[in-house]
Amino acid sequence: MGVFPRKTGEKNAMRVVPREHKISRPGTVVKKLFRDFLFEKNNPGQARKRGEQDMEFMTGVKKKEDISVKTLLETPEGTEVKLEGAVHIIRDMGEVAFVILRKSEGLVQCVYEEGSVDFPLKDLKEESAVAVTGTVKKEDRAPGGVEVRLQTITVLSEPTEPMPLAVNKWKMNTSLEAMLNMRPIALRNVRERAKFRIQEGVVRAFRDFLHSQGFTEIHTPKIGAKGAEGGANIFKLEYFHRPAVLAQSPQFYKQMLVGVFDRVFEVGPVFRAEKHNTKRHLNEYTSLDFEMGYIEDYTDIMAMETGFLQYMVELLKKDYAKELEILKVMLPKTEEIPTVPFTKAKELVAEKYNRKIRNPFDLEPEEELLIGQYFKEEYDADFVFVTEYPSKKRPFYAMDDPEDKRYTKSFDLLFHGLEITTGGQRIHDYKMLSEKIAARGMTEEGMEQYLSAFKHGMPPHGGLGIGLERLTMKLIGEDNVRETTLFPRDLTRLEP
Repeated sequence: MGVFPRKTGEKNAMRVVPREHKISRPGTVVKKLFRDFLFEKNNPGQARKRGEQDMEFMTGVKKKEDISVKTLLETPEGTEVKLEGAVHIIRDMGEVAFVILRKSEGLVQCVYEEGSVDFPLKDLKEESAVAVTGTVKKEDRAPGGVEVRLQTITVLSEPTEPMPLAVNKWKMNTSLEAMLNMRPIALRNVRERAKFRIQEGVVRAFRDFLHSQGFTEIHTPKIGAKGAEGGANIFKLEYFHRPAVLAQSPQFYKQMLVGVFDRVFEVGPVFRAEKHNTKRHLNEYTSLDFEMGYIEDYTDIMAMETGFLQYMVELLKKDYAKELEILKVMLPKTEEIPTVPFTKAKELVAEKYNRKIRNPFDLEPEEELLIGQYFKEEYDADFVFVTEYPSKKRPFYAMDDPEDKRYTKSFDLLFHGLEITTGGQRIHDYKMLSEKIAARGMTEEGMEQYLSAFKHGMPPHGGLGIGLERLTMKLIGEDNVRETTLFPRDLTRLEP
C-alpha cells in the first residue's frame, strides 16, 4: 500500500491507496526493467525468485576510470585521463600552477592554467583528496617524463587543520620522536613511504621463494600457555582466569607442523618483554620464520636462507627500483656468504682489532660489529654466518654437536655487523629432547602437546627466524630499528 495526501479541507491529511497506484521514480523503473531484461536474456524461460527483481549482484572488481601512475606513463600524449589522489604540494607560479598529486605508486605533476580549469586554485588545499581530469602531455622535467594538463578538479575531502609536519618536503628535518608521535601523517612523506614499500618487497620475496621451494604457509596462535624460548622475557596475561603468555616465537608450532607438511613458514608478530632501550631492540616485531624437515644438517638451513636473500635482491631490483633510487640503496652481495665458527670469529676479531674476549658464551654488540667489519675487509662480504654457538646460550630444543656437546648445530646471520637471523638444527628424538629438558632443570608442564609430536615420530629438521625490521633497517642503511617499523612498540611506546 502507498500513501497519498487528501485534498485540502478533508478531515485527515493522508489517505491509503493500493500499492499498484503508487508512483515510482522513472529512473528506478528503467533500472528494474533493464535488470529484468538482462536476466531473461541470460536465463531464457527461467522465472526470477521472489524479491530478486530488486536485488543487486556483485560480479567481481569494479572497473574504475581512475588510472594508475604506471598506466599514465604508458598513455599516448593528448589522451584525456582521470586521476585520484592527495594534493601533495601546490606551486603557484602566477598564471600557471603545478599541482602535484600523491598516489600510492608515486607523484604526478598536474598543470593548472587560469581559465582552463573549472575550480578556483585559491580554494584548493594541500592534502585534499581529489579527483581530476586532464590531458596527457610529455614533459621531461616532470616525474616520469609526463604531466597532466588539468581540466576539472573535484574535491572529495579536505583537511580541517594545518599539517603538523612538512610531509611534502624531501626530508622532513624533524626528530624521530616527532615522526613516531605523528606516525600516520609522517608516513605520507615520499621517503618514509619508500622504506615500507621495500619492506613489502622483502616479505613478498620470502613468501614467493619459499612457495617455490615447496613450503606451506601457516598461521599460529600468539596467545599460549608457555613461552617457546623460556626465560623471563615473556609478557604474561590473564586468559579467562588462567595464566597465559604472548608468543615469543612460533617455534613449537613450526616444529609440530613439520610432522604434517614437511616444510612450513610464517610471517607474524612476536613479543619479547626485554627491558632494552636501544636502537636495535623492539618489544614487538615481525618475524620471518621457516622450518624444514628431512635435512642432513644445519647447513641446509643456511643454504635455504642464502637462496632467499638472493631471490630478494633480484625481486627488489626488478619491482622496487624506484624506491631503491629514492633512498639511494646499495643492495648487498649475496652470491656467496662466508661461514665461521663462533669461537673462531671471536679469536679473529680479538687478534685483528686488539680486543680482549670478555664473554666466551655470547657475542657482544661490539663483537658483532667487528665480525661484520672483518669479513667486509677480508672478503668484501656483507653477510656472515656465525655457527656452532655454545649450548648454554641456545634454547633446549637446539641440537647439540655430538662431538662436543658444549656447542650446538646452530647459527646467527650477521648483516653489516648486526644479528638479523637465529637458526639451526632441532632435536627430533623424543628421548634426547626429554633428557635435555630435565638436564636444564626445566619442567615439561605446558609442553605436553609439543612433546607429543616427538613421541609419535618426527623427521630430522631445523629452521630459523629473521627479524623483518632489522633486515629492512640494514638494507636501506638506517641505524635505528624504529625507522623501519610502522608503529613501534618499545619500553615507552604503546601508541599510535
